[in-house]
Amino acid sequence: MGAIAVYSDITCPWAHLAVARLHRFRAELGLEDEVGFDHRAFPLEVFNERPTPRRVLDAEIPVVGALEPDAGWQVWQGDPSTWPVTALLAMEAVQAAKTVCGPDLGASERLDRALRVAFFGQSRCISMRHVVLEVAKEALGADLAESLREALDSGVARAAVLDQCETARTSDDVKGSPHLFLPDGTNAHNPGVEMHWVGDHGKGFPVVDADDPGVYKSLLEATARAR
Repeated sequence: MGAIAVYSDITCPWAHLAVARLHRFRAELGLEDEVGFDHRAFPLEVFNERPTPRRVLDAEIPVVGALEPDAGWQVWQGDPSTWPVTALLAMEAVQAAKTVCGPDLGASERLDRALRVAFFGQSRCISMRHVVLEVAKEALGADLAESLREALDSGVARAAVLDQCETARTSDDVKGSPHLFLPDGTNAHNPGVEMHWVGDHGKGFPVVDADDPGVYKSLLEATARAR
């Protein structure tokens, strides 16, 4: 199986768009057994040294959500006090899923997708350990979720998250969230999307200048050919 390395932050709406499209087009092309998604952490909170800014996401979600409405979106419906200020534990869980579920990327893929939907589509506080474990149980089943709990409690995957963060920080290749890398060296930052902000970031709003979802078919097909 060939794998696309996906550097992203779970609370990044552009990454939620990218991951949803990867899953959708992979299924449409029938490449589930030929192409995997190797999720790599790009924790914006570490790079920017601040929590996920709700003002920015409130402006981005209606714009990005319109590009892929079925990905799972809503503006935050929870109490303001339950807004997730960190996604590190959620990203750690995705890496831990690789450890407890063997070399197959399927479990980490499912958990990653479920955590994004939990945040963007269900307004769940994925900063909380019990919420991450609830999502894991829903996505992976009780047995794997219990193994994941043990892995999280041991801290086995925290180093992987920070190592991936440092790799991205020191690399000239990783430009942001999301950034995809194919086995043949091809890479794409925020694939198919061209956008700009009107006004200051966090005060204005994003405008999409171009959007080409078909680029995902090309990326998936290229990965299948390269395996």
